[in-house]
Amino acid sequence: MEGARITIIGCGNLGESILKGLIAKETIPSEQLVVTKRNPENLKHYEKHGVRVLSDNIEAIKSADLILLALKPYNVLGVLKELAPAINPDRQVVVSLATGVSIEALQKNMQNNTPIYRAMPNTAADVGASMTCIASNNTSHDALVENCFNTIGESIRVDENLMDAATVLGACGVAFALRFIRGMVQGGIQIGFDSNTASAIVNQTVKGAAELLLQGHQHPEYEIDKVTTPKGCTISGLNEMEHNGFSSALIKGIVTSFESIDS
Repeated sequence: MEGARITIIGCGNLGESILKGLIAKETIPSEQLVVTKRNPENLKHYEKHGVRVLSDNIEAIKSADLILLALKPYNVLGVLKELAPAINPDRQVVVSLATGVSIEALQKNMQNNTPIYRAMPNTAADVGASMTCIASNNTSHDALVENCFNTIGESIRVDENLMDAATVLGACGVAFALRFIRGMVQGGIQIGFDSNTASAIVNQTVKGAAELLLQGHQHPEYEIDKVTTPKGCTISGLNEMEHNGFSSALIKGIVTSFESIDS
């Protein structure tokens, strides 16, 4: 990855999170990063790190090995069609981060054999902790693409027909998890803590719970059983949450997000 040159087209919230993650890890020299935005002024501060900030997408991809399209679904095909004549299929690879736009649709707008991947990272890329789901119908640039996203967290390959589901679970999932954390903090305040102390306790507790699963490779119920004693406060709280539809509401929210992608 040290020699890879990466261009991020459309550096909004997600693109900027990826950029921050790449800069922080220092695996790729910042001088090899190029970003674009229609109005690039609010990205200019990255130039002090050596990042090139442009408004011209064609100019931005000239030296790129990896072109990340961090664009909204309604923009990605139009922008790709404009870029297509300037993309060299022998040395460049395109990665679309747009939800709901298939590789087939992307390929039609390329009109050549440029390798195309789809990827769905999340905004935790900002702190090097993204989960990125990757799909492609070829394997020619697997190492380059996977190494890029592994630099800002972890990556996993999925079938393309699961990419919309990956968006909901991995990208929307950040918001779902944060809303759960906010609820825990509010509960902590109600039982006596100030906001800062409640946040510190909850944030570390949630981080620790995730690490138990990541390192232990156990089902969540295994770890739950370890802290639910007979007539204890944990099982009392869990049962009250379930009586009020905690798990059901979460599952319904995930399904509703998934169904809204095509609506």
